[in-house]
Amino acid sequence: MTDPKQFTDVVYEVRDRAAWIIINRPKVYNAFRGQTLEELIEAFQLAANDRQVASIVLTGAGEKAFCTGGDQSAHEGQYDGRGVVGLPIDELQGLIRDVPKPVIARVNGFAIGGGNVLATLCDLTIAADTAQFGQVGPKVGSVDAGWGTAFLARHVGDKKAREIWYLNERYTAEQAREMGLVNKVVPAAQLDAAVKDWTDKLAQRSPTAIALAKRSFNADSDNIRGISNFALHAVKLFYDTDESKEGVAAFNEKRDPDFHKFAR
Repeated sequence: MTDPKQFTDVVYEVRDRAAWIIINRPKVYNAFRGQTLEELIEAFQLAANDRQVASIVLTGAGEKAFCTGGDQSAHEGQYDGRGVVGLPIDELQGLIRDVPKPVIARVNGFAIGGGNVLATLCDLTIAADTAQFGQVGPKVGSVDAGWGTAFLARHVGDKKAREIWYLNERYTAEQAREMGLVNKVVPAAQLDAAVKDWTDKLAQRSPTAIALAKRSFNADSDNIRGISNFALHAVKLFYDTDESKEGVAAFNEKRDPDFHKFAR
């Protein structure tokens, strides 16, 4: 396993009994590439295996973004790493679910696209009042089906989840809290204090009882894992089409896409 001091895209720190995993790509709004996901996977494994760690905090560097999903500059039909679509995103998503410790999403800014899915997957979410949530997949020729769709519907309801995916609107932190996507909203200046309050409390709880509770919650929705894995292979085929490539090209060229000329 790589020494976390050698990470380039992620910062790993243990603060008291909490492991902080920070996506460190603020210049691209903490969008992830293949290297980012490899380091996130290793960081989660480190936290999972450290008996002194009671909880995990996932967040993004800077004040503008939690995570904005896949880095479109590293996406040309396939992303720049390994895995079904060139990203081991299914491994990271599975780890967030499987690690026997609560994972808190500390949402400090934009949680958009794949970043919104990561926040959805975390056990708990605390957001700054300046945070924004939303999906962009159909705007750029992509979709994160499974955890991004079916599990989102578990949180916000089926109709709202469809709205989020079909219309690609942005939602404030308070709107996200009202729909059930966020547990707590605090002023941005108080975000770290609010996170620490929760991690301090979790450090006082029985780790075995917490692990059993998490497994119990997961058992009720783990069928979505199969949907997600199936959908990932379908998305791979979609990424090879001109329709999907039009979305990436339009994003990088800062223009509106014309998907319908490629529709069959």
